[in-house]
Amino acid sequence: MNLKGLSGGLYKPLTNDNIETIHNASLKILEEIGFTYEPGLEDTVELLEKAGAHVDRKYARITFPKGLVTEQVSKAPKEVILYGRNGKNDLDLTENQVHLGTGGAAIRVLDLQTSTARPTTLNDIYQIGRLVDSLDNIHFYLRPCIPTNIPESEYDVNTYYACLKATGKHVMSGVNNEDSLHKVIELASLIAGGKEKLLEKPFVSVITSFSISPLKLDPQATLIMQEAIRNKIPVALSAAPMSGSTSPMTMAGTLAQLHAEQLAGICICQLTNPGAPLLYGGIPGMANLKTMGYLGGAVECGMMNAAIHQLADYIKIPNYNSSGLTDSKIPDTQAGWEKAITTLLAVMGGSNYVHHAAGMLESMIAVAYEQYVIDDEIIGMCCKVLKGIDVDKEHLALEVIDSVKPGGNFMADNHTMTHMRKEYFVGNGVTDSRSRDKWEKHGSLDARNRAREIAKEILSKEEKFYISKEVDQSIRRKFNILL
Repeated sequence: MNLKGLSGGLYKPLTNDNIETIHNASLKILEEIGFTYEPGLEDTVELLEKAGAHVDRKYARITFPKGLVTEQVSKAPKEVILYGRNGKNDLDLTENQVHLGTGGAAIRVLDLQTSTARPTTLNDIYQIGRLVDSLDNIHFYLRPCIPTNIPESEYDVNTYYACLKATGKHVMSGVNNEDSLHKVIELASLIAGGKEKLLEKPFVSVITSFSISPLKLDPQATLIMQEAIRNKIPVALSAAPMSGSTSPMTMAGTLAQLHAEQLAGICICQLTNPGAPLLYGGIPGMANLKTMGYLGGAVECGMMNAAIHQLADYIKIPNYNSSGLTDSKIPDTQAGWEKAITTLLAVMGGSNYVHHAAGMLESMIAVAYEQYVIDDEIIGMCCKVLKGIDVDKEHLALEVIDSVKPGGNFMADNHTMTHMRKEYFVGNGVTDSRSRDKWEKHGSLDARNRAREIAKEILSKEEKFYISKEVDQSIRRKFNILL
């Protein structure tokens, strides 16, 4: 059952008037309040000033006229395709088409063998990628954790290498500087058979957290964003304000500020390279005002992320956002309800590229192998909602009802055999529907332990080779590959 690229848009927390009100408020924020910046962005500031933005260098403030923003936003592509390696996992991010995958920068992983928390490694990125490659309802692979066992200077190339070796699905990650970005492009070009082939069907993209909320340009991330845009590598313009901390306490205020941040980022990108592919990357969240931490699993996060798709759709740009976060430390019942609710809202809302949807725990600090298996099941169930209910002659089955007759049984009917595996969701095996006797005979495992067994079984299989030996040798001659 194909549960990728289905059309959402069923849940709309904002009315059309709400959307227009927030959009106009965001334009007012940019025109009257603007952005601040730090040294290092002199060329970017000059680019904006020449295009018509007002720059107050004394107070490091940029304000954006409405006309400038509207003109530049109109240049961004309405259609973006993020490609897989074999043509089977391409992501068409148009209108309300929905895709969900991994995400994060976790520093802890629950070890698959011992269940204890330990620091994440480069091999975890590779092994989780192999696991995700076999889970059909996880549609892309965004680097889930930090390789804490290697030098930071080696992170970027090694992270992309581990991801690309593990899976044929689309790969996204961040990079630490422009030099690393060029190395990643060179790495991907070697795998693609040349840069031209890579740009024809880009199977890598880059997260650029250009905005420090509220309304401040991050120098390094902004330069990375512009350099990726110059090279036509798709970028996600990630900005993640927390209501009550780095954005207003109210949801509407957070959305207005975040939309303004996104409009500014899009404006910079299109001035840098008109028509270059990008994703509107709003990720609204909530602050825990008791601890000043992040509340990732709150139902309001799901509501605001669904609203973000409406705002992105209003300006006709595909969006990247978030679901499936939890504040739970282990794959437990709390993780289940927080993940299911936020993912269902994102799916029904129509978000195009939903990261964090699989694997995350502990407010993005940790991941667990078994959680990917559980989340694959949750994502599949949520996406099944988008398929709706087929109502036609075949599915109404009036002739079947007539042939079975009142008091009959449909169990052995050909119609049942035809539709039994297509009409209803068939999961990956982690959901248990056996009788208590059979469940007890098989060890009385709960969902977490069933998921661990499935993950172990997948990873025990022979590795697939997504990078040929010849290309791998070329890569290792150029880069210090530590996997």
